[in-house]
Amino acid sequence: MALSTPQSTSSEDPTTGRPPTRRASTLRPLLLRLHFYAALLVAPFVLVAAVTGGLYAVATPLERVVHADELTATSSGPALPIEQQVAAARAEVGDDLPLVSVRPAAPDEGGVGETTRVMFDDGRTDASRTLAVFVDPASGDVTGRLTSYGGSGSLPVRTWLSELHRNLHLGEPGRLYSELAASWLGVVALAGLLLWWTGPRRTRRLTPLRRSETRSARRRTLSWHGSLGTWALLGMLMLSVTGLTWSTYAGANVTDLRLGLGWGTPAVTSDLAADGDGGGADHSGHGGHDAAAEPETLADGPGVGFDGAVEAAAGAGLSGPLQVTQPVGAAGTYVVSEIDDVWPTRSDVVAVDPADGAVTDVVRFADWPLMAKLASWGIDLHMGVLFGLVSQVALLLLAAAIVAMTVTGYRLWWQRRPTRAAGRSMGRAPRRGAWRAASPAALVGVAVVAVAVGWFVPLLGVSLLAFLLLDVVLGLRSARPATVEDAPVQTLEESR
Repeated sequence: MALSTPQSTSSEDPTTGRPPTRRASTLRPLLLRLHFYAALLVAPFVLVAAVTGGLYAVATPLERVVHADELTATSSGPALPIEQQVAAARAEVGDDLPLVSVRPAAPDEGGVGETTRVMFDDGRTDASRTLAVFVDPASGDVTGRLTSYGGSGSLPVRTWLSELHRNLHLGEPGRLYSELAASWLGVVALAGLLLWWTGPRRTRRLTPLRRSETRSARRRTLSWHGSLGTWALLGMLMLSVTGLTWSTYAGANVTDLRLGLGWGTPAVTSDLAADGDGGGADHSGHGGHDAAAEPETLADGPGVGFDGAVEAAAGAGLSGPLQVTQPVGAAGTYVVSEIDDVWPTRSDVVAVDPADGAVTDVVRFADWPLMAKLASWGIDLHMGVLFGLVSQVALLLLAAAIVAMTVTGYRLWWQRRPTRAAGRSMGRAPRRGAWRAASPAALVGVAVVAVAVGWFVPLLGVSLLAFLLLDVVLGLRSARPATVEDAPVQTLEESR
C-alpha cells in the first residue's frame, strides 16, 4: 500500500482542484502537509481519547447511581457529633490504620441526605488512594467501605473510567497515548480551522450542506467536517491545554513554569513549629513538616476534635462541603478545606490549632493568583464538575463532535480514493516542496515556533520530527521510477 506517490505537476490548488488564488496564504501548503500527517497518524489516539473522555464525562452521575448504597444516608434526624461518626468508622476498620481525613455530611433540610466519609491510610497513600468508610450521620451506622482516589475523592467506578481515559489501564507507559492526543489536538484543530476558513471556497462554513444543496457526497462530508471543527474549536483547545497539565512530560514543564512565575497554588501552614513563611502544607495537610522527623501517630481527632475544627472554620467564613484533615505530628494542625468545585468555586482553607481551636493560617481562593485560578477552573471544566450537569452534557457532546470529525476526516480520504487504479493504493500526501511557497521570514518564524513548542511539549516535538523523517523517506521512495501501484491519487486534504 502506497502512502505517498509521485507528485502531480498540476498547478491546481490541492484543496480545491482549481487554480490557486492570490489571497491564499504562503503557509497554506505547509499547513496542508502538517494537517495531513498529523490527522492521518495521530487521529487514532485522538479518537480513543475522545471515546474514553466521553465515558468519563458521565462518570460523576454514574458514580452516584452505582455507589448509592454507600453515599446515601437512610436515617433522618440531627447528625451525631463528628467524633462519634469517626468512632463508628474506626470500629469498622480496627485500630491499626491511621486516620487521614473526614468529609462531614452536608446538612440536609429534608432529613435524609448523604453520608459522612472517613478516610484511612491503608498503605496506598503513595498511589493517592485511601480507604473510605461511609457513616450515616444520624444513626452512626456504617453503610459501606470503598477505595477513594485523589483529591476529588472519586470512588471505584469513576476511578476506573478516569484511568481508562488517562492511561488505558496500562500504567505510566499508557499515559503517553493521552499526552500525544492532547499535544496534537489543538494543533490539528487550529490548522484545520485555518484551512477551512482561508481556502478559496464558495460555500458556507458554519453549517453543513444538505443533500438537496449538492449532489457531491464528498462536499457534504467536507462541510460536516469543517463546520463541526469550527463550532468545536474552543472546546478542543480547552481539552488540549488542560489535558497537558496532567501529562508526564509537558505537565512537568507546565508545573515548572507556574512555580517560576509565581502562579502556584497557595497553601496554608499546617505545622505550628514552622517559621510561618507560608510554605508548609498543601491542601491535604501532609506537608510542612521536617522531612527528617518521623510523623507522630495521634489519636483520632485530638484536642478540640473535628467538631471544634469545623466550628473554628465556620467562624472564619468556611461552609460545606468541607474536608477536615487529621493533624500530623505533635505540632500539626487541623486543615479544613472547602471542596465545592461547582461554580462559583469555594476553595478557602484554614489551619486550626488542636489545643484551643484558634485559626492559625488562612488561604482565601479570592487571593489566589489569576493563573492559579484559571488552572483550577480549567481542570474542573475538563473533569466536568465546574458547571455540574451542564459541563457533563457539554463534554459528552464535544466528545461526540471529535469522534464525528475523525470519522469524516477518514471518510473524505476514502471518498477521494482512486476507483480505477490497480492494486490497493492509498491517497498521497499534499504536494511536496510546500516550503518553497513560503517567504524566508515565514519559514524562520515557523521553525522558531516549532522548536519552542516542541521543547515545551516534548511528545509533540518528537512526533513532529518523526513525521519529517517519514516525509523524507517517502520522498526518497517517490523518486524511484513509477509503477502501476504508484499511480497518482488524491488525499483527504486534496478534497478540500
